[in-house]
Amino acid sequence: MVTRAQQRQEPSTDHPRLDTLPEWPVDTIAVLVTTDGGPHAIPVSWPVRAGDHRILLSLKFDRGSLARLRERPEVALLILGGGDVALCARGNARVVADPMPTARDYVAVAIEVEAIDDHRQSAFTVAAGIQRTVLDPGELRYLEERVAALRELAAGLD
Repeated sequence: MVTRAQQRQEPSTDHPRLDTLPEWPVDTIAVLVTTDGGPHAIPVSWPVRAGDHRILLSLKFDRGSLARLRERPEVALLILGGGDVALCARGNARVVADPMPTARDYVAVAIEVEAIDDHRQSAFTVAAGIQRTVLDPGELRYLEERVAALRELAAGLD
C-alpha cells in the first residue's frame, strides 16, 4: 500500500529563512519572477550580490519583465547556484541605472530583499546550479562588463 505524502508529513507553506544572502558563483543563472495578472518567469544571467539584502542584475531595455517590475515592483528571484545555494529572494525591485554606463541597451535593477526562503534540503545538494554556456566570445565580454558595472554601482548604493 502506498502512503500518501500528506499522511507522512503535515503540509506547510513556511520555508526556513536565511538572515542574509549567501555568496554564489559569478556565472550563476537565476530566475526572475514578475507579475502582471499572473506570474511570469525569465532566466537572468549572473546576478550580483550587493550586500546582505540587495541583489543587482541587468535587464535588456526592451524586456517585458522590466516593464512589469516598473509597474509592480514586488518580485522574486530564484537562485540555484553552485556551493549548495538554493534560495528564493523576495522583495521590491527598482531601476538604479537607465541605461547602464557601459551597456546602453541594458538597465541596472536593484532588488531590495525583504525575505530569503532557504530551499536547501538534507536529501541533496546543489553542486553546479543552472548552467548555460555563452557561445559568442563578444557576448561573454559584454556580460562580464555588465557584471563589473553592477559591482561598481553596488559600491555607490550604500
